[in-house]
Formats: sequence, structure tokens, C-alpha cells
Amino acid sequence: MKPKSLAVTLLGCAIVGAAALLPLESSGQAGASAEEAQTQQTIAEVIAQQIIIAENQTKIDEKVVAIGEEIRLARIYAGRAGGKTK
Repeated sequence: MKPKSLAVTLLGCAIVGAAALLPLESSGQAGASAEEAQTQQTIAEVIAQQIIIAENQTKIDEKVVAIGEEIRLARIYAGRAGGKTK
């Protein structure tokens, strides 16, 4: 993963995490605590999904680099064997 996109992802997670930890204003309604609990659960799920997405992006970036290296080596070997390379 590019350092910039990793930093943006971590910053986003930090903002969502900080929002989850800040006390919310009480509306005085009886169902407010249930709504708050559901909101907290949803935020936790989003954070978990964001972490999974960041890990998957890292794996994808690693595979793209590996494929690029294999293509580079194949072109070198093809050039040495007298084949055409583009």
C-alpha cells in the first residue's frame, strides 16, 4: 500500500474511533441508549471493515509488485534469447 493511502486510512480510522469515544449529548429519550449502543456497534463494524480493507490493499499491492518483477525478468530473458520485447 502506498504510504499516503495508508496514512489516510489510519487517519480515517482514528477520526471514527475518536468519534466513537466522545460522549454524545443525551436527548432525554428512553430509547436513546439503545440508539447509542447500535451506533457504537455500527462504528465498530466500520472500523473493523476498514482494517480488513487496508490489509487487503496491502496484499494486492504486494502481488502487483511481484507480477511486475516477474514481467521484468521475463523481458530480460526473452531479450537474451533473441525474442522480441515490447
